[in-house]
Amino acid sequence: MASVTVRYTCPYCDAVHSIERGPDLADRSVTKHAQPGWEYAAPTDDLETRESADGIAFLCGEDGTVTDREGTSIEGCGRPFYLNFVRYERGVELEPDPPTYGGPRFDFKP
Repeated sequence: MASVTVRYTCPYCDAVHSIERGPDLADRSVTKHAQPGWEYAAPTDDLETRESADGIAFLCGEDGTVTDREGTSIEGCGRPFYLNFVRYERGVELEPDPPTYGGPRFDFKP
């Protein structure tokens, strides 16, 4: 599988994480909290495992080298954050249930 280097910024401390990803990116969001029911791969998993998960769970500074925005190596803050992929079922894009981004939920589903 071909890959490209993609950079994600920690939402807590702005540390930049670089990771190899497949060229067909389907990123939805980077959040401070995991989406309920989603399966996350680790940044150290192989490319195929990462791309087949629902997202990637990072531990800032603990699972690889991180830099500032200019590329200087720094220590991360050690907090978790999550890259969430777009998910589909039968060709229809699925929303997280309940969504943890985009504001409050008002549908009152149990």
